[in-house]
Amino acid sequence: MKYRKFGNTGVNISALGFGCMRLPMLDTDNGQIVDEEKSVQIIRQAIDRGVNYFDTAYGYCGGKSEETLGKALKDGYRDKVYVSTKMPTFHVKEKSDFRRFLEEQLRRLDVGAIDFYHFHALNDKLWEDVVLKFDMLDDALKAKEEGLIKHISFSFHDKPEIMMKIIDSGVFESVLCQYNLLDRSNEEAIAYANQKGLGVVIMGPVAGGRLVAPSDVFKKLFGRDAAGTPELALRFVLGNPHVSCALSGMSDENMVEENAKTADDSSPLTKDELDRIAKALDEIKNLANLYCTGCEYCLPCPMNINIPHLFRIMNYHKVYGMTAYAQELYMNIGKNEREGSRPTECSECGSCESKCPQNIEIRKQLKEIIEVLGE
Repeated sequence: MKYRKFGNTGVNISALGFGCMRLPMLDTDNGQIVDEEKSVQIIRQAIDRGVNYFDTAYGYCGGKSEETLGKALKDGYRDKVYVSTKMPTFHVKEKSDFRRFLEEQLRRLDVGAIDFYHFHALNDKLWEDVVLKFDMLDDALKAKEEGLIKHISFSFHDKPEIMMKIIDSGVFESVLCQYNLLDRSNEEAIAYANQKGLGVVIMGPVAGGRLVAPSDVFKKLFGRDAAGTPELALRFVLGNPHVSCALSGMSDENMVEENAKTADDSSPLTKDELDRIAKALDEIKNLANLYCTGCEYCLPCPMNINIPHLFRIMNYHKVYGMTAYAQELYMNIGKNEREGSRPTECSECGSCESKCPQNIEIRKQLKEIIEVLGE
């Protein structure tokens, strides 16, 4: 595993980080629950493979991600890793919530201190109306002085200039943001973060899964299936000299091994490869208006519409030209709880759009799905 300097924090972290948002799940009569045994197994596999940065959050996996990670770090594994988690900024109602969430998360993880504690999903509104309004930077600094957290961080979902404004507060030591082949909008802000001494971790390096399946466009340009896999996407992200680590949400042993190999052997994409990618992206630039990372912040929907699942289905048609396959998957929508309701059930309440960090016009996209794939 390759390791990189993490800003001015004084630590080196693995080029590949483990995102604990998509731990393996089990179907039960009461819905999905974390497959704890399998999750512990793959987390420890990743540690044994050299991964030392593990990222979770208060609400991941139905609120069980932190607890599961904590169990995986027993038996001598805790000292081998850096634990990153996030205070749910969007659930804050009063100043005391910072300490309340922090103490609960320390109990869930069952650790004495959190290495990198993030203000989760910051945008301009949360920065102004929560963090600054309740003077929460003071709370974070106090918690650091007490040794409860080691480094103050933030994850980010807004325009690049807002990210730079937050960095200029001078409090933060690392940032988690989005950057991938399909969305390079944060490139300048990432360089700025690095210049200011912040460590930079990337979420969504494979664009919410859209680069996992082979694309005819990429295959035509590169002449190999690997051009449409996480290998290419991770090489792109890790080829940026301002990036310390790329997170991958891994849910089985094969994903851990494949991503670890890429991080081990990754070399920056050549200029020729980058030029080819630019050409490919020009051919599929209509992706931009359906950019969904699968974060599921839009859920739950009052009408039980599984919005990210519908967007994934639409991508098979829109991105890869796999229309028949998309229609086949769409036929199952509305048949069970897991698939969710059909998009025709949308009441247009707008709840999903108010929570979407990508500011996707979800209601408009649902109508397009109905038009393309049928009612």
